[in-house]
Amino acid sequence: MTTSTPAQSVTEAVREPLPLADVDLANLDNFTDGITPWRMFHTLRHEDPVHWQEEDAPNSGFWAVTRHADIARVDRDAETFTSSKFVNLEELDDDQIKKRASILELDGVRHRALRSLLQRQFGASVINSYADFLRGLTATTLDAALAKGTFDFVKEVSADFPINVLARLLDVPPEDNQQLIDWGNRIIGNTDPDYADVLLHSEESEKYRDLPFRSPASLEVFAYGRELARQRRGGNGTDLISRLVNETPRDGVPLSAQDFDNYFLLLVVAGNETTRHTITHSMLALLQHPDQLARLKDDPSLIPTAVEEFLRWASPVYHFRRTATRDVELGGKKVKEGDKVVMWFASGNRDEEVFGNPYDFDVTRENNDHITFGKGSPHLCLGNLLARTEIRIMFEELIPRLADIRLVGDVPRVRSNFVNGIKRLPVEVTPA
Repeated sequence: MTTSTPAQSVTEAVREPLPLADVDLANLDNFTDGITPWRMFHTLRHEDPVHWQEEDAPNSGFWAVTRHADIARVDRDAETFTSSKFVNLEELDDDQIKKRASILELDGVRHRALRSLLQRQFGASVINSYADFLRGLTATTLDAALAKGTFDFVKEVSADFPINVLARLLDVPPEDNQQLIDWGNRIIGNTDPDYADVLLHSEESEKYRDLPFRSPASLEVFAYGRELARQRRGGNGTDLISRLVNETPRDGVPLSAQDFDNYFLLLVVAGNETTRHTITHSMLALLQHPDQLARLKDDPSLIPTAVEEFLRWASPVYHFRRTATRDVELGGKKVKEGDKVVMWFASGNRDEEVFGNPYDFDVTRENNDHITFGKGSPHLCLGNLLARTEIRIMFEELIPRLADIRLVGDVPRVRSNFVNGIKRLPVEVTPA
């Protein structure tokens, strides 16, 4: 299915009443048209903001939390709503959790220790030192794409740019970029037949039950990372791999081989996918709202403000899951110990109680309290400053280069209720 629907039609559609009985956040086919997810979220926020969603076996259902305030409450309270039982909808046994746990699935002291290993590398002083590199890389990416005239914006711009940044952080050769992109697609797209080697919950996926996302691509990522670790161990490099293999976390417990595998895989996936989809959604939004593109052309100083609207609008990750550690009241509902509690960040980013006219794409929106990176959580996205910087520089460089840009084909979505992804964005460009 496609999402080349005019923006006004989308806005009108999400406001059409959708019966609560028709809401099904577990049905992945509801997430392929660019409209149905927003209609479901709208209904839930207004009628049942903490909603019990049934799931097919082997899963057992979850609480869907859709209002900004409730999402923030869950995200802040790691003692009551733990990440340690996994952060996606898939339900794992204790052995699987032990084998698959990354920094995302840890709380408390160990989480902080592993996070601190790379925290400085994603801090302001380091990210600001990349500015010239990022601007030069952006120019190279855009010059090559715009010279084609008609091209897939995802392939030539949105995917190409972040993966080059990741390659720099990992200190791997640019010729490996396409492989990194393919791995990310195959792993995150584990519910999309166009991407997945093995579809999640298929009979064949049982063979890979102990791997992240049940994806055989994880084995390839592990092998690649292990070779990098072998090369960097004992050296004095400052890249992310060197820091992981040569520094001891501040809790004094060295990374195990499994810790490294899962940390490296997370870097490969998170370092590319979310920024890529945010850039794509932002470009699509500007195509659908030419008045907003014109405002940015007329006043480039608005772009840093626009970046926050891009992040709110894109909501590249639909949800993250927690698990209740005790019986608790949430939004008037009685959540039981062991229940899955799912924060729908995308819904929170359209909450009328927080955002005036939330279905308006407004590049001048002030006080933009979006929750794209989390809200007050110990798991706040480690790379949020890097992502903001990449997006800002991309549009600072792109917009002045455009005399005209228009959509020239269908815009297929990733079949997923986890990643809000766009597969292709065909455009025709007249360079300035």
